[in-house]
Amino acid sequence: MDSVHLHGTGVVPGIAYAPAAWTRPAPAPARAGQPIPEPDRTAERDRFTSAADAVAGRFDERAARQSGEAAQVLGATAALARDRGWRRAAQREITEGTPAEIAVDSAIEGFVTKFLALGGLMAERATDLRDIRNRVVAELLGLPEPGVPTPSAPVVLCADDLAPADTATLDPSLITALVTRFGGPTSHTAIISRQLGIPCVVAAGGLDAVAEGTALLIDGATGTITVDPDPAWARQLAEKDQVRRDEIRAWQGPAHTADGQAVQVLANVQDGAAARKAATSEAEGVGLFRTELCFLTAQSEPSLEDQARIYGEVFDAFAGRKVVVRTLDAGSDKPVPFVSQDDEENPALGVRGLRLGWISSGLIERQLDAIKLAAERSRVSEAWVMAPMVATVDEAAEFAAACRERGLKPGVMVEVPSVALLADQFLAEVDFFSIGTNDLTQYTLAADRMASALAHLTDPWQPAVLRLIRLAADAGARSGKPVGVCGEAAADPLLAAVLVGLGVTSLSMAAGAIPSVGAQLGHVTVQRCREMAEAALAARTAADAKERARAMLD
Repeated sequence: MDSVHLHGTGVVPGIAYAPAAWTRPAPAPARAGQPIPEPDRTAERDRFTSAADAVAGRFDERAARQSGEAAQVLGATAALARDRGWRRAAQREITEGTPAEIAVDSAIEGFVTKFLALGGLMAERATDLRDIRNRVVAELLGLPEPGVPTPSAPVVLCADDLAPADTATLDPSLITALVTRFGGPTSHTAIISRQLGIPCVVAAGGLDAVAEGTALLIDGATGTITVDPDPAWARQLAEKDQVRRDEIRAWQGPAHTADGQAVQVLANVQDGAAARKAATSEAEGVGLFRTELCFLTAQSEPSLEDQARIYGEVFDAFAGRKVVVRTLDAGSDKPVPFVSQDDEENPALGVRGLRLGWISSGLIERQLDAIKLAAERSRVSEAWVMAPMVATVDEAAEFAAACRERGLKPGVMVEVPSVALLADQFLAEVDFFSIGTNDLTQYTLAADRMASALAHLTDPWQPAVLRLIRLAADAGARSGKPVGVCGEAAADPLLAAVLVGLGVTSLSMAAGAIPSVGAQLGHVTVQRCREMAEAALAARTAADAKERARAMLD
């Protein structure tokens, strides 16, 4: 029988050949049932609370066994499982006589509808909420927890979508690749797949027709899924890719091109624990400290002392090395309770990032004070600080002045196209650029980066995005100021070579992705990187740009 080829968006390169294994189905409770008699409703509420607490506790246990990104997403999911909003909604229904299983389903679907309407990361939290719903209902029904199976031999894990609790605890020796029907290049599935080094394809059309146990050949670079491939051919490709993976495991920094040009590779971190783990990797420093992820559940603004302590942990982990701190990138898809904006019609284009200072007087200045205090205590010679969601030269100038008053090195993120278009004027005000490719792509293509249906648009290989990166990098070269990339694009080994060819001076990514990027750069000269960049810039589509760059390597 001829092989069938399915196509999705490849987000983590690599070749895998193994049988398909689907995630365990979620329980489907009845939408109606016998009302709970009034004398039994207190016990029913207690039964619900015990089940929800048990699920949250298991998330906590898994988080304690992980570190870095995995620990952070599991901890956030545990907090969501304890969220008083959906729990109160479920308890109200139980008080009115609804059985606990049905109350949980109804309450969570109500919040899912609201989250989907908000879009962005909030829409992705709908996946997390439904995962919690499935686990709580299974606990109430006495069923095994749904989700990822525990295979005895290597498999390709297939799913409609994967929640953080699934992706964060995967065993790469048994889960050889991930393929999902939904999701995008910046989803939890993609991010943690990069951390684990597992080939990954998202938004795969036709995947629902693949039966359990069907042999699959996954190409995470091209996004191609071959169903029932020729076994000998598939094994040959997988074995060849294994040689590449062995080289990656053996790679040691610092990173440089084949002709010896140094390329600074840095780590993205979100707290002290992640920084300490990254410090044991080949990372030369921190290129993105996501401070907002420290405060996702904070109901009030942390004190100067509390903030300084948290920031100090990251400075201490990379003592004597470069650390770039991003001020609060909250709002839109990352709401922080103490500065949240209610009822924004379009949160992605609303009050987020640096703009939060417009509605919370002194917020940014207090954070800069805390960064200064942490840097002084950690004896950091020069603390780099960058502002997200900057759109005008005046905003950059004002932020730079506030940083310099405190002895901090100011920079801005290139996320809004206006910054790249006026790059020379912006760099006249600040000391460095850091390109956030996730948001830059979103705003350039007018496409929600969390929308599965738009995954082909929210691809950093889009030629228009590459042209904006070239504008920013060229301005950096003219001014003699560094221009880095800290978005997910930096973790793509092939795209990393193109970014170097465009003139980017540093790449920041999940620590687990550094060896694959470093190994790839070691195989290409600067001239070849430039040729790859020119080929990608001349393309009409993201897929064409990627293929042109890959062809130059082959």
